[in-house]
This record gives sequence, structure tokens and C-alpha cells, in this order.
Amino acid sequence: MPRSLLFVTGTRADFGKLEPLAVAARDAGHEVGFFVTGMHMLDRYGLTKNEVHRLAGVRVHEFLNQRPGDPQDIVLAKTVTGFSDYVTEHRPDLVIVHGDRVEALATALVAATNYIRSAHVEGGEVSGTIDEVFRHCNTKLASHHFVSSEAAAERVRALGEPADSIHVIGSPELDFHAAASGVTIDEVRARYAIPFADYGIATFHPVTSEAATMGDQAKALFGALAASGRNFVVIAPNNDPGSEAVFDVLEALSKDHFRVLPSMRFAHFSELMKNASAMVGNSSAGVREAPFLGIPSLDIGTRQTNRSDAPSITFAAASDGDIIAGFLRDDWGRTFPRHEAFGAGRAAERFVEVLEEPGFWDGTLQKKFHDYDRDGA
Repeated sequence: MPRSLLFVTGTRADFGKLEPLAVAARDAGHEVGFFVTGMHMLDRYGLTKNEVHRLAGVRVHEFLNQRPGDPQDIVLAKTVTGFSDYVTEHRPDLVIVHGDRVEALATALVAATNYIRSAHVEGGEVSGTIDEVFRHCNTKLASHHFVSSEAAAERVRALGEPADSIHVIGSPELDFHAAASGVTIDEVRARYAIPFADYGIATFHPVTSEAATMGDQAKALFGALAASGRNFVVIAPNNDPGSEAVFDVLEALSKDHFRVLPSMRFAHFSELMKNASAMVGNSSAGVREAPFLGIPSLDIGTRQTNRSDAPSITFAAASDGDIIAGFLRDDWGRTFPRHEAFGAGRAAERFVEVLEEPGFWDGTLQKKFHDYDRDGA
């Protein structure tokens, strides 16, 4: 029986994870829609709502939930109001949220308080910042859990969620990276005016609990990258508190070695990653997609703390100039075996299989804390 599925997306990153699931659900005959908000709606970040509109056969509803500079609690409040209005008119069978962003928290809360079935993608992850708090809140609000690994499933169980609501499918964005991107690296370089044949990718997002120091951290990191003489394609940070200080550093970078972009189409970014000599920064792509593709990555700071132990990852603080220089000297261009701790690129297939299980739709929405004994039962 076809169902009405509503995916919530607020950033280019979560859309890359939700798109494979949405496409698979659409192709299985379900009615698929997207509630598009957050960074997608802002010019400074590439107006990436256009990426969602390019997805054929889905409904798209746009909602502007913030103005530049709005604090996260105000963004939360605006999103709650806008999403509540939307689901009152268009009551979906299932709301799908991802990860740890404030938009996911707001929409998961609306779904829970209106007794609408909801699924949380990539719960049970750890990072050590306020994002982790949001992620675990989303787990408690959601009725179903699609997690990336057995370790994540164990954490969701530790939060009191019943085992039959937890489904290990892997990280959905790996589905895309496992397949051909559909574009060539020459087409990517031409489209985005990237002058380098040999390059690394750098992305440095603000950490909300460290907003006051993000400018100093960015100066230290990009100063070390500049000193190396290597070339970098830099993807602009997200819009969390502290981003202005990071942007100030990016605007001062030399164009001889740095190409700064607000965003990229996902297919083009995938091809860019597949041909990169290294990845640097604190994006989840550095601890998940890069190891899957066998690319060496340098994880900076606390944003991805304990997310991955892949052998291709080097960890450093932004101020650790010697470690950064050593990585850029010794690991640049190395290749590593594919790391599949977060899946093998078949998450969407497993997602649809779960939706086709009759019990998925029959369970109660009255949540109870499930206590496990020492044997896990």
C-alpha cells in the first residue's frame, strides 16, 4: 500500500543523505515530498533549495525559517510554527528527519506532539557538541530509527528505544558515492572554475559551543594549509553561530591556492571527492565518506569527536601545526582500503524493505522506555 512520506531537509549535507532514500521510496510507489527550510533558503549558502527541486517526481514545500543572525532558539521556534501549520493541512503517514540539526529537532517535536509516525535517520551517533544533544533528543521523539552502524544501534537501545524499532541500514550518502557520479572530473573543474589538477578539499564548520574561538581556529588551520603550498577547494561552512568569523578567514585566502565555493551539486561534489588527494576540516564527510572512498582525511577539532576510528583518519587540533604539516606531507595522495563501518552503499534498498514490512505501520505511537537486562533482552 503506497504511503505518504515527508522528508525534512535544512542543509545541503542532510539532503545528500536523504535523497537516496527518497528516490528509492518514490520508485517503490510511495508518495514522496520534501519540506525544505534552513540553509537551503539562503543565498549566501548557494540557495541549495534548487537541488531539491531538481529531484523528479516529488512534491516540494519551501519554508523560510530564519534571517541571517537568528539564534538557534529562534530558528527552532519559527520551524515549529511553520511545520505545524504544514502538517495540519497535509498530514503525512511518515515524517523522516535526519541527524542533529535544529530543523530536525523542531519537526520531530511537531510530529511527536501530533502523533504522526516519524523516522530518525542516523541516530545514535556521537560528536560531543550541542549537536549530539539535538541528535539524542530526536531519537527520543521519533518512533522509528534508521541507523548507520551496530554501534549506533546500541546507543539507541541505551536510550530506551525498543529493538524492533531500530534498523541498521548504513549511511545513505554512501549509496551515491558507491555508484558512478554521472559527471567527469573535467566537467566538475570547468563548472566550478577549479584551476587545480592536484587538490585537497577543506571544510571547516563552526562548533556552537566554541563560537568565540572559531575565528582563531580557522586562522590557525588555514594558515597551516597555506604554508604547505598545497591547493584546496574550500566548501563554505554552515550557518551555525561562529560562522561569520570563519567566513572572514576564507575571504582573505589567496586565490592562487584556494578556490572557495558556497556549495556544490551533490554529483559534482562526489566526483570531486573521488579525485581528491586529501580531505581536511571537521565535516562528517571527512570521517565517513572519505574513509569509504579510501581518501586520507585530517579531522580538526572536536566537532566529529569519536565518530570514526578508520585508519585513514588523522586527528589534530587547529593549532597543531606540526601534525597538520606532517599529514599534508606524508598522507597527501595516499590510498586506503575501503572502510565500510558505516555501510556498503545499500542503505536505500534496506530502507524500502523496512517500509514494506506490515509491522512497521502497525506499531503504537505511545512510547515507553524499554529497559534491557544484561543480556540485551
